[in-house]
Amino acid sequence: MSSYVICPFSNVPIRNGSTNKSEILSQLLFGELAEVIERKGRQWIKVRCAWDNYVGWVAANQLMPITPSEFELFQEHYAYSLELFQPLMADKACIPIVLGARLPNFDGMRFKLDGQYYTFSGQAVFPNDVKPNADFILKIARRYLHAPFLWGGRTPMGIDAAGLVQMVFKIAGIPLPREAGQQVYLGEAVDFVEQAVPGDVAFFENRTGRITHCGIILPEEEVIHAYGSVRIDKIDHYGIYDRDAGKYTHRLRVVKRFLKGGENRKERVNKQSGKIPNQVELF
Repeated sequence: MSSYVICPFSNVPIRNGSTNKSEILSQLLFGELAEVIERKGRQWIKVRCAWDNYVGWVAANQLMPITPSEFELFQEHYAYSLELFQPLMADKACIPIVLGARLPNFDGMRFKLDGQYYTFSGQAVFPNDVKPNADFILKIARRYLHAPFLWGGRTPMGIDAAGLVQMVFKIAGIPLPREAGQQVYLGEAVDFVEQAVPGDVAFFENRTGRITHCGIILPEEEVIHAYGSVRIDKIDHYGIYDRDAGKYTHRLRVVKRFLKGGENRKERVNKQSGKIPNQVELF
């Protein structure tokens, strides 16, 4: 019988081996779910993340066991935190959570986990209230600006390029794999970067032709990506141009479109109300 876990902390590392010295490949954020697929003694478990099937090792004492029925409930009923940092408050606990953390079975004010009620007073969004479009994508992406680069990171305290793209689209309701080399196989190819629109994703290759980097297209021929920190640079058919350094830093391979049809158009306006329909207000 399968066993399941939930992340009860702000974030915990997912490693490529069952030691604390093993490389950090990714992270679990508060409220994210996983299936246990292997155990190594009492200290380590190998998990498969529920949202992207990513597999890695996590210290067993950093995850909380949940029942199969809780797993199903938390899979279907949850909200995302839209705050960079915000505490969860309980009688005997105060847990800081970050942008993109999940609030399991959230009722708009609080939720119950392991017999404890937690109150969340920050801005949150339910998946059914999100209509994925370029405006929403770019607003979420800009919230990560200046976050330091961290290999394997998925938070405003540290994030890598593929993690930035994955988290932004995840909050918008579009699941993507964890690595740029996997993300590039999805979506619709854009023939030329000049035809790209805000919300498209650009992928970049190294000298051997391997996809190693990605970023989200902004207006005015710019891209937001994680390189040293989450930053905005110019982009053209050659790649990313660092204006401060006066050189290209990444070579463009392809641009992909994950938003369908008119969802990439920033001005998708209801003619009667003048507002974007069914869209969460940010800022």
